[in-house]
Amino acid sequence: MSPKYGFSIDQLMELAGLSVASAIRETYPPETHPRVLVIAGPGNNGGDGLVAARHLTHFGYDVSVCYPKRSPGKALYEGLVTQCETLGVTFVSADALVGGGAAPPPPLRETHDVAVDAMFGFSFAGAPRAPFDALLALLHQRASPPPIVAVDIPSGWDVDDGDVFGDGMRPETLVSLTAPKIGATAFAGAHHFLGGRFVPPRMKEEFGLRAPEYEGAKQCVRIA
Repeated sequence: MSPKYGFSIDQLMELAGLSVASAIRETYPPETHPRVLVIAGPGNNGGDGLVAARHLTHFGYDVSVCYPKRSPGKALYEGLVTQCETLGVTFVSADALVGGGAAPPPPLRETHDVAVDAMFGFSFAGAPRAPFDALLALLHQRASPPPIVAVDIPSGWDVDDGDVFGDGMRPETLVSLTAPKIGATAFAGAHHFLGGRFVPPRMKEEFGLRAPEYEGAKQCVRIA
């Protein structure tokens, strides 16, 4: 989509991350949910999460990022990390979250008020490998996790068929990007947003997209 319609990857990532941050601000305001954990994967979905972390910091949240598989040598991702570090965003290891040390970590709900799943997007296939398998289990299996916000599609879900293996997470909020994926029809959480206020009319016609109207200057729109 990027070359055909003139959008660069970094521009799309910026728009996506801002949409995610805006949806979180609307649903979980910093006055009641001040501590946000963003778990970022190695690809574009993780980049969306890093952008969201930056915007959430500007929105007044105390943001932590777990980014265990970085992309060395890729200027785009290195720049996103630097931007977060410059703002004072805390980077935490996967071991610190899942318990790689001698003492078990405290329950996630005690240390964070919202968790953002930005691990894997629509192009992911196969079983997640370490440490993301353990991070998925952290969000999915432990009792009473904080509210989970999934970016575009919940990690572990098939983009078309949803949670076909039954081991994906159950986020409370989903922020679909550009258009809801087919697998998102299986989403049963409380809040479903559409983000990415950039789709030109010609693209809507080409792909048969029927997106709701965005209100005012909002970067996301509630669709369920």
